Amino acid sequence: MTSRVNTAPPSEGADTDENVRSASLTDELFTKFEAQIRSGALAPGARLPTQKEIALAENVSRTVVREAVARLAAQGLTVSRQGSGVFVAENAEYRAFQIGREELSELADVIKLLEMRLGIETEMAGLAAARRTTADIGAIQEALQDMAELSGDPVAAARADAAFHLAIARATQNDYYVRFVDFLGLRMVPPRNLYLRDQPEEVHQDYASRVHQEHEAILEAIIRMDPARAREAARHHMQESLTRHSMLSASTKMRERTS
Repeated sequence: MTSRVNTAPPSEGADTDENVRSASLTDELFTKFEAQIRSGALAPGARLPTQKEIALAENVSRTVVREAVARLAAQGLTVSRQGSGVFVAENAEYRAFQIGREELSELADVIKLLEMRLGIETEMAGLAAARRTTADIGAIQEALQDMAELSGDPVAAARADAAFHLAIARATQNDYYVRFVDFLGLRMVPPRNLYLRDQPEEVHQDYASRVHQEHEAILEAIIRMDPARAREAARHHMQESLTRHSMLSASTKMRERTS
């Protein structure tokens, strides 16, 4: 009786499992080298082992090594020198500050950003009150008016809110505040429909009204050139925002437990 060899190709599921395993090994290898570079264990200018040496030492395939090394280069951690190999970049320990949009998809992340804004915006408002010009006041008032007129549109209102804070940043006459607030953009003020997802319209309007009153208090202190009062108003605004988001986060978790 003749035996038959099974020549059927690997199943699609087997291919998928292998791809997942390879991706996981690549992640682990990348993380290992990234940590060594960030910590200084692999100093700027140091030469990485060859891909063959890494594959043998880590017991992984050359494909895994190649993908991990490519990711290091994409992150600016390494540079290739033709004929010489791969070296740690001279500025590899520098990492630019980033807050990705995807990081603010959950209430808990929005709360963390609000905690950071609390300190920054308090001092920013105080400096704006001390240094503002007549033109600055006009820009802040215009943004606040836009917020009121666009209160029915959460996304447009968020843009006007961001413009309000950017106008205050400009009033500090400190370009670093302007650049930082401009960098955050709408991340600084996520649209309220992100965290008032299933709330009725009256809840949205009540929220918009309270935020407007808090903003008016900041503006009035800046107009009067009262830094202490401006700091107090800005801190109150941020603390109220933290309280609102924290309470909403707690109620959301409660609903999820009971649903």
